[in-house]
Amino acid sequence: MPETTVIKKQYDALVIGGGIAGGEAALNLANMGFSVVLVEKDLSLGGKMIHLSKVFPTLDCAACITTPKVSETARHPNIKIYTYSEVKNIKKQSDKLFTATVFKKPRYVNEDICTGCEDCENACPVIVEDQYQHDLVGRKAVYIPFSIANPRVANIDMDNCILCGACEKACLAEAIDFTQVIQEIPIEFKAVIVATGYDMFDPKKLPNYGFEQNKNVVTAIQMERQLVPTRPFNSVLRPKDGKMPNNIAYVLCAGSRDETVGNPICSQICCMYSIKQAQLIMGALPMADVTIYYLHIRAFGKGFNEFYQQARSMGVDFVKGKVAKITEKENGNLIVRFEDVYKGKVKEAEHDLVVLSTGILANKGIVELFPGLNLETDPFNYVKQVKELENPSQTSIPGVFVAGTASGPMDIPDSILSAGAASSETASYIRRLS
Repeated sequence: MPETTVIKKQYDALVIGGGIAGGEAALNLANMGFSVVLVEKDLSLGGKMIHLSKVFPTLDCAACITTPKVSETARHPNIKIYTYSEVKNIKKQSDKLFTATVFKKPRYVNEDICTGCEDCENACPVIVEDQYQHDLVGRKAVYIPFSIANPRVANIDMDNCILCGACEKACLAEAIDFTQVIQEIPIEFKAVIVATGYDMFDPKKLPNYGFEQNKNVVTAIQMERQLVPTRPFNSVLRPKDGKMPNNIAYVLCAGSRDETVGNPICSQICCMYSIKQAQLIMGALPMADVTIYYLHIRAFGKGFNEFYQQARSMGVDFVKGKVAKITEKENGNLIVRFEDVYKGKVKEAEHDLVVLSTGILANKGIVELFPGLNLETDPFNYVKQVKELENPSQTSIPGVFVAGTASGPMDIPDSILSAGAASSETASYIRRLS
């Protein structure tokens, strides 16, 4: 059992999750004068949105939207932030008081001293897969997560560190500290906002698509990383041989609307992010052909259908049919076997690269944060909105509210609106206590 240090803090509200919804909710409460503690399990604020290229249907820069919000959250005097931390054992002591414990994991780097210069990273001899680039390239065992991370502080991956001391010697600020231990921080607060986001569907659960076995089958988030300004390569490339693809296919509903893999509902965002990526690819690779295999195009939001029609007019080929199997040829090209619904035939088509538009799943660990309390979930494991129409942020526990995709699939604007509703209800709840 690792050693711990104990500090005690009191706040008006706890926000669990530092993504776009959690950050928005925390900022709203802080701007109303409430003291907020924000707990994020990752090394940086920003959630999944900060890793995206652009947002649909406006094609605005995702990082340009997220980074100012993250910076404002990080420097707000009413917000205390714990990154690389987990909150556990949330208990309701009375109508006016919750307690919990924050476990802040050691980075083995002093956050107050680190300048983010990357000297330690450059000196490290160990290279492992970079999870922030979704294993497309490598990173060092001591690393800054990504270029716009906040806080911009290095972290030592002790699972891969060989304790050679190269980073310690290279650090002029003397920020490396191998003696760090887990900090155990008891906190007290009056209300909670659950903004824990979602998990991506694991494409390995679809063996007929051959993800990992077929090296040129990638996920949409891996393609997203090839389209962002901070991309690992200078262009869109095939993982197997580094070739620039000329014929790219998207397979929609890969892990959504499929009871056989445990996710029978629509993930809502997959159609539109695939259409967005198709448009971006046609800008990055003007000579490439893009085909989207779909069951139904669900372009339900403001401007979404126009965005879909724009992709069609740009030359994206939409094929209505269920993809049954993907096999790889010796040259790395892929054979997609699919049912053409309109023609009533089973066909095969060859592509250089296939992108699986994976769906999203509920974060099942939410309930475990509330031992002894009945935080209800819906049949799909999302936090249940007990008054979905009247008060969509209300949960089964008084004083606990939900924001963003913790309550179900939704896009970025809806997540921000949800966070606004949750922060408003939380503020009203806290005021009623006094």
